Amino acid sequence: MDFKEKIRVILDYPQEGVRFKDITTLLADGPAYRAAIERMVEFAQEKKPDIIVGPEARGFVVGCPLAVQMGVGFAPVRKKGKLPYETIQAEYSLEYGKDALAMHKDAIKPGQRVLIADDLLATGGTIKTTIDLVQKLGGEIVGLAFLIELTYLNGREKLGSDSDVFTLIQY
Repeated sequence: MDFKEKIRVILDYPQEGVRFKDITTLLADGPAYRAAIERMVEFAQEKKPDIIVGPEARGFVVGCPLAVQMGVGFAPVRKKGKLPYETIQAEYSLEYGKDALAMHKDAIKPGQRVLIADDLLATGGTIKTTIDLVQKLGGEIVGLAFLIELTYLNGREKLGSDSDVFTLIQY
C-alpha cells in the first residue's frame, strides 16, 4: 500500500509556506489505518517493549492501537497541567518561547522497555523531550515509531545516533 496516497497535504497551513501533512484522511480509511498500525507493530514487536508512550494528541491515535495490538500498556505524555496525578515535567523550546510536557511519576517503572510512538517526526523537539521524561523515570528507550518523517527538518539528529527509528512515510 502506498501510504503517502492516504495523506492529505494542505498548503499554507498553519502559516504561509508550510505544506501540512494531514493524517485524518489516513485515519478515516479503516483498512489503511489498520495496515499502517500493523506495519508499525512489525517494527515494535522486534523491540519487545513493555509499554508504549505517546505524546498528545496524535501520538495517542498511533500509540494506543499499537499498544492494544501488542498487548502492552500505554502511557500518555501531556502538556503541563493536564494530568491529574503527581507528574514530572521537562521544558522544550518552541519557535517563539518554551513549553513543557509532563508524565505521571508512576507511568514508567525503572528498567521498563519503552517504545515511543507518534504521528510525525519533524524537528525532534517533542520526541526528545518525551525521551528525556522516560529516561528520568528509569525507562529504557528501545525504539521510536512514526507514521511520517519530514527528513528535511533533520529531527533524527536531535534524537541521537543510537535511536532506532521507524517511519512509515518520509517527505
